[in-house]
Amino acid sequence: MTTLLLLRHGRTTTNATGILAGHQPVGLDEVGRAQAVAVGERLAAAKLPLKAVVSSPLPRCVETLSLALPTWEGVQIDDGIVECRYGDWTGRPLKELAKEPLWATVQAHPSAAVFPGAEGESMAAMSARAIATVRGWDARVAAEHGPEAVWLACSHGDIIKAVVADALGMHLDLFQRIAVEPASVTVIRYTPLRSFVLRLNDTGGDLSGFQPPPPSEEPPSSDAAVGGGSGGSV
Repeated sequence: MTTLLLLRHGRTTTNATGILAGHQPVGLDEVGRAQAVAVGERLAAAKLPLKAVVSSPLPRCVETLSLALPTWEGVQIDDGIVECRYGDWTGRPLKELAKEPLWATVQAHPSAAVFPGAEGESMAAMSARAIATVRGWDARVAAEHGPEAVWLACSHGDIIKAVVADALGMHLDLFQRIAVEPASVTVIRYTPLRSFVLRLNDTGGDLSGFQPPPPSEEPPSSDAAVGGGSGGSV
């Protein structure tokens, strides 16, 4: 019953110009740096006792965390939540890619999409590794810090959308219906029976409701109480 905060990195120079960054080492632009600071202020105000912070290795995620959690030591870097490997699409304008035949597959049937080139990854493989990584970290945090632990992972839009789709029991082909804006926070709580998406694409809400209960508080009698409890809804 740990609580996961999924943070998308702040806006980058490629986000602003409509370029598919992929694994390019792009950094945050001025807006993105301000977004990272703002989400850090929200986290500080919520006083959440984070037990782990995990990041994609790409600079835009690492930079976001350095601004949002400047005093945090020991960020764990995990390739499992790195951006999808877009292969030959990397670095190209989105308006140009939208004319490619593969674009329609990516939008309507992403489970069948495989990006071109030697470095290209399928969206199904991206989804599988992201979900396995997040669920693996969640189990590890729970084992080390208890079932009420709160932790954070900073990643990318498609990665977060894939994790959310899994948590909602949605097929990957429906994940394009999910919106994940730069510097947004999405909150998922996993239970033995099912997972609950408690917040989605939140760019300004109060996060204090996700503080774990006091040690003396009796645990809820069912996972329905867990899902419908603190934090509210979007």
